[in-house]
Amino acid sequence: MTSKRIFVTGASGCIGHYLVEALIQETNHTLFLLVRNPDKLKVDYNARPGVTVLQGNLREIDRYSDLLKTIDCAILAATSWGGPQEVFDINVAKTIRLMNLLDPEVCQQVIYFSTASILDRNNQLLKEAGEIGTDYVRSKYTCFRQLSKLEIAPRVTTLFPTLLLGGDAQKPTSHISEGIAKEVVKWINLLRFFSIDGSFHYIHAKDVAQIVSYLIDHPSTDGEPREFVLGNPPITADQAIEEACAYLNKRIYFRIPITQTLVNLIFALLRIKIAAWDRFSMQYRYFVYRSPVTPATFGLPTYCSTFTDVLKLSGVPRRKP
Repeated sequence: MTSKRIFVTGASGCIGHYLVEALIQETNHTLFLLVRNPDKLKVDYNARPGVTVLQGNLREIDRYSDLLKTIDCAILAATSWGGPQEVFDINVAKTIRLMNLLDPEVCQQVIYFSTASILDRNNQLLKEAGEIGTDYVRSKYTCFRQLSKLEIAPRVTTLFPTLLLGGDAQKPTSHISEGIAKEVVKWINLLRFFSIDGSFHYIHAKDVAQIVSYLIDHPSTDGEPREFVLGNPPITADQAIEEACAYLNKRIYFRIPITQTLVNLIFALLRIKIAAWDRFSMQYRYFVYRSPVTPATFGLPTYCSTFTDVLKLSGVPRRKP
């Protein structure tokens, strides 16, 4: 494949580490990595020539206006999670500004990371995400709505990751993997006796990196999809508990259904306050999407395809009979 000039934000994050590692090791693309703190970038970016680390952040994106005009592909994985002012400044204003600094005559593709949380079960915008979502969710909702107005819009490929897994000794651990590693063993003795109504998708950051690498070399053409939900086929909460029990050698003797009415009653009795978005998510329950993609969609091997893989790769120690 022809070498491209690629500008990457969020290189020091969980997805960013897997992506940059793949691009350095498996391609000859010229890479420009924008990171706030190079010390957090554990990938060996000196492994080959053609990799430049730019210390800075999206607030200073205008400093790189001349460089951005020469970029063939931009991968926008950087995000801010906390503080409403910073979240909307980084996730919306500065992200849009970066796209506006790209030259539509030069840039072949922008790969923008959103979140599946802003979509409904038909892959359309979920209005509740824009109304009562967390600052992070609302910022992603707002940014996505603005993409179609940009001059670079025909070049934008939007990725909607579902529950993200990932992390090892050399890479940051995702919130989901960290939670699984800490909580599954702690709570499985209790969870195995309950039936929970709900479904979800998940995907590992290494699989995300494979998809992005493929899209870099095979950008969508006119008429082809430019929006992809990233996730393995949906799994029910009960299936996840069953696989966890099998993995940890825990028997299930009976299961008590946990209904929304029961949950509401418990919250009321204990006077537990819950945010509007959290309450909506508990009632919505089925966070499933149409036609999610994995590396297998593009003829590539999938690194993490089962919930047993999830447990293993999250560092949950297996217990044999």
